[in-house]
Amino acid sequence: MSAQIPSHDPNRTHRTSRTSRRRALRRPATLTALVAAALTGGLLAVPQTASAAVTRIHDIQGTTRLSPFAGKRVTDVPGTVTAVRAFGSARGFWVQDSRPDRDPATSEAIFVFTGKQTPKAAVGDSVRVSGTVSEYYPGGEQAGLQSVTEITDATWTVASSGNPLPAAFKLNASSVPDRYAPAAGGKSIENLRLRPNAYALDRYESLEGMRVSLADASVVGPTSTHNELWATAEPRHGRTVRGGALYGSYQDPNPGRVKITSLIPFAQRPFPVADTGDRLAGTTAGPLDYDNFGGYGIAATELGTLEDRGPARETTRKQRADELAVATYNVENLSPKTPPAKFARLAEALVKNLASPDVVALEEVQDDNGPTNDGTVSADATLKQLTDAVKAAGGPSYAWRQIDPVNNQDGGQPGGNIRTVFLFNPARVSFTDVAGGDATTPVKVTGSPGKPRLSASPGRIDPGNAAWANSRKPLVGQFCFRGRPVFVVANHFNSKGGDQGLDSRFQPPARTSETQRVQQAQAVHAFVEDVLRVDPKADVVVAGDLNDFQFSPALKTLTAGGVLTDLVDRLPRGERYGYVYQGNSQVLDHMLTSRHLRRVDYDIVHINAEYADQSSDHDPQVLRLKP
Repeated sequence: MSAQIPSHDPNRTHRTSRTSRRRALRRPATLTALVAAALTGGLLAVPQTASAAVTRIHDIQGTTRLSPFAGKRVTDVPGTVTAVRAFGSARGFWVQDSRPDRDPATSEAIFVFTGKQTPKAAVGDSVRVSGTVSEYYPGGEQAGLQSVTEITDATWTVASSGNPLPAAFKLNASSVPDRYAPAAGGKSIENLRLRPNAYALDRYESLEGMRVSLADASVVGPTSTHNELWATAEPRHGRTVRGGALYGSYQDPNPGRVKITSLIPFAQRPFPVADTGDRLAGTTAGPLDYDNFGGYGIAATELGTLEDRGPARETTRKQRADELAVATYNVENLSPKTPPAKFARLAEALVKNLASPDVVALEEVQDDNGPTNDGTVSADATLKQLTDAVKAAGGPSYAWRQIDPVNNQDGGQPGGNIRTVFLFNPARVSFTDVAGGDATTPVKVTGSPGKPRLSASPGRIDPGNAAWANSRKPLVGQFCFRGRPVFVVANHFNSKGGDQGLDSRFQPPARTSETQRVQQAQAVHAFVEDVLRVDPKADVVVAGDLNDFQFSPALKTLTAGGVLTDLVDRLPRGERYGYVYQGNSQVLDHMLTSRHLRRVDYDIVHINAEYADQSSDHDPQVLRLKP
């Protein structure tokens, strides 16, 4: 029998209809190349044109990331259907050749794209496919990701059904190289010959569309709301103390990470709800896929059995009477429109898991009507609901200090007006109020030698500086604990939006957002220096979501000259994380202290980032100090 599929869907995407498709047109294969391909595949053919010879999948895939047949039509390409995607707007099926060549750089499988139309193909069908070879860039070519070689505008005939499938390639520590990608000075690696034994990205690309498998897969990224999780082929590589994969440097992004999705109908097999540290026992297998929501992964036709191996949520100790406990917590777009259950969980975490800190620097507190974009900037209703929930959970009666931003000038969700906020327990610590702080007036350091004061408390650091364009301005507050002033700076630096992904076709990937964070770090560093000029022994805490790693230029700027110490570097290596992204356990939130605060007790409290059920995507942090 045969099938005919119309032209490809120009709005194809897995999650949104906005993703564009592009085709990369390349020169046709030369006569010499076709002869070589025919000989390698064991074929006897007269290679006059691309369609005259019997073209096999490894010929189409070629030895680089781009097909030598891109933009050309191919005819009667043989293979066996190994999997079918019968949902969404990116439907189609994978075909794999059971007669591979001897070149490890050439994939033996390809995706046949049928758009929104469910393909009339079944696993085990032996087919011959005709159509146009295309290079599809997930997210659009400008997104910087790699392309997927596909056959579009396809027709096919089924010769037989029920055929055995090719054996799955085993992904493990032996087959996935430790080096992640070839270095190209930031240029594209598309035209480089694949070296699958040298680089992990090349290994995955050489397996594009082929059946692959993981045995007893260790989960390194929890199940998301999109029914996907991250596992690793190298469970001993960069392992955290709680079973994740530690992202400890730009040079080592944990090459074994792969995303797991499912082609199995959820009614037949619900997707596993896994936490970091769990395991999918047995075999997880399916075609190696690639998309703009996480790069390479397994579109599973077979899922391992979930084993709960993840550790319990952590609880930090209570501060002693002579210790001031300062915490930071990104509460992820909190507003009165947030479900009450989240307020209750955040409150429970503050009271139970964080042991009711004396001062809390909050990030991502939205205004009183959340994402409604009507000019509202006050957040009193949001903060009252949170502090009431804390009291209901048995915690202290927190007071708060904050500054309303100028409408829609601080980034984040449009209309949400996210900002940083101080909560504090008046029974333990007092706030030194100094009038004059507003959204646009910069705070200054005043006072006599040895006795620094702020021109406004709370105040904002250099809000007119271009470094803070479309980003949250740091909030500074002066506190008094046991008669000694403590200066706290709450931060939320600009996001990594716009950066190229780790799996970008440009290597190393560009981190364009980094420039602004370095400028923001310079502004905060200069403020701390102003405080220390007045009193070199001043107690200063810089805390918050800095959206960058401890080894990044931004953090090096903040700690330059020993003005501040990043406390995460004092933790054991396997504990240096509080956020999990694409299977990488990493640091985005930080707490830094001035040089006078040499003896502090610091803890990242793991209650969110590693779990499928989370009240925020960030783990909170707390430090206890003796001013």
